[in-house]
Parts: sequence; structure tokens; C-alpha cells
Amino acid sequence: MPSPGKTTKKAPPKKAAAKKSVVTKARAKRVAPKRPVASKSLKRSTKKATKPAPKKVPTKKAPAKPVKKVATVSVAQRAAAAKKIAVAKVKAAAAAKLLKEREAKAKAAEKAKAAAAKAKAMAAAKAKKERDAKAKIAAKEREVQRKAREKAAAEAKKQREIDAKRKAIEAEKQRKIREIERRNHEELKRQERREAEERKRLEALERKMHSRPYADEPEFLEELRQLLLETRNATNDDIVVMESEADEMLVDRERLEYDDEDGSSVASDIQRDQKKDLASLLRLKVDEIDVALSRIADGSYGRCDECFEAISKPRLLAQLPVFMCVSCRASV
Repeated sequence: MPSPGKTTKKAPPKKAAAKKSVVTKARAKRVAPKRPVASKSLKRSTKKATKPAPKKVPTKKAPAKPVKKVATVSVAQRAAAAKKIAVAKVKAAAAAKLLKEREAKAKAAEKAKAAAAKAKAMAAAKAKKERDAKAKIAAKEREVQRKAREKAAAEAKKQREIDAKRKAIEAEKQRKIREIERRNHEELKRQERREAEERKRLEALERKMHSRPYADEPEFLEELRQLLLETRNATNDDIVVMESEADEMLVDRERLEYDDEDGSSVASDIQRDQKKDLASLLRLKVDEIDVALSRIADGSYGRCDECFEAISKPRLLAQLPVFMCVSCRASV
């Protein structure tokens, strides 16, 4: 029967081996999951750094089944194993820390890169906005200048048209003034000619108005005077006869009773009025004969009252009295 010291010496190696295998498995499990999958850029940068980490850590496969021959493990071996585990833990922690630092640096670099890209994009957008604003302002200024040039050109053209129109109006005005002056001069000449002709005509008319066409023929004038006297006496007799007949008709109308139905009274009134009118005409003729006798006395009888030309002798003898020639009488 074995002693208790021997049993105590043999049992710990089994526990240490089992503990070692469990620690290595736990360590492998703990170390393996702590390697996160980084981005492509970070993976490329940390590829070389992450690969050597698990290789440096010495791992021994724990036997699946206990060995038939149980090896004795001393305290020194257990301490060495524990030391190795601690070193492995430290290295794993350092690797994890280094990985975290690299990831943080990569994230910071990525963030800085994104911020720089964002700042660059913002600067580019701002520069583009400023360029667009400047281009817009320049285009607006060019448009304003173009409109100002067009307006100035239109105003200059309008002013030229106004000047040309004013010159044309002034030239037309001067032409009209010259034409008016020429016409006035011509009209003045015509007026002078007309006035000269009118003076001549008036002078000739004045001479005709005081002319005595038959003053050199006293026998003819005496003959006309005798005829006019005879005509005057005969006309006075006719006037007396007409008035007496009209008076008789009036007396007969008052004395007799006329039948108004057959219109005899109306016919009598018409005849009496006609005789009265005829007597008035004869009195006018007597007045004309008196005028003719007065003209024979001063020698102006036989002159036309319109054209002041001499009336022909046959007309003077045929019609008593007469004061107009045939042509002037026809035109009246």
C-alpha cells in the first residue's frame, strides 16, 4: 500500500496538466475572438502585426485522454508554466492593447481623412459657390453694361433721327419760306399789274361815265326830245284813262249787286287791280321819260348805264326811253 506522500506527489501533475490544457484552451479561445475584423485599409496595415502574435505564444495541445503513464510535475515546472501563462496573458493584453491603439489610430486617421475630405469638399463647394457668385455678378455686370450700351446706342440713334428730322423740318421750313416769298413777290407783281389795269379801267370808265355820245348831234337829240315828250303826253293820257276805268269799275261794283256764286265780283276786282297796276307802270315810265329829258338837256342821253358805251340810234328811236345797250340788257 502506497504512502500518502507518494500519492500527493503524483496527484498534482495530473491536476497541473489538466489545468494547463484548460488554460491553453481558454487562452486560445480568449485570444482568438479578440482579433476583430478591421476594414480593408486597417487590415492591410495591421496584417503583419497581428499574425506573429499567436505564434509567439507557446501552445501545447492537451492530450485528449490522460496518459497512461502519469508524469510527475514538480513545483518549478508548475511555476514555469504559470509564468509562461502570465507572460502569454501579458503579451495577449499588449497585443490587444496595440490592436486597439492601431484601430483607434486607424479610426482617428479615417475620421481625420473623412473630416479633411469633408473640409476639402466644403472648401471646394464654397469655392465653387464663390466662383458661381462671382460669375453671376460678372454676368450681371456684363448684362448691365450690355443694356447700358444698347440704351446708349438707342438714345444716340434716336437723337440722330431727331436731329435729322429737325434738319429736314428746318430745310422744309426754309424752302416753304422761300416759296412763300417767291409767290408773294409774284403776287405783288400781279397785284401791281391788276392795280395798274384797274386804274386804267377806272380812268376809262370815268371818262365813259362823263361821256356825251351825241353831244355833237343836237338835231338828233332834239328829235329824241320831241319823241319823248309825245310819249310822255300819251302815257299820261293812258294813266288818266286807266284810273278813270278803275274808278268806274269800283263805282259799278258798289251800285250793282253781283251774284257771288258765278264769280262776277271776283273777276271785276281782278280787272280793276290790273288797271291799277298798269297805271303804276305807266307812271314809272313817265318818271323814266323825265330822267331821259334831263339827260338830253345836259347831253348825256344815249349812254349805257352799265358799260357807259353809246347806245345805237335805232334802239334809241325804237324804244323810249332806253338806258342800256342791247348786250347789257341781255346780260341782266
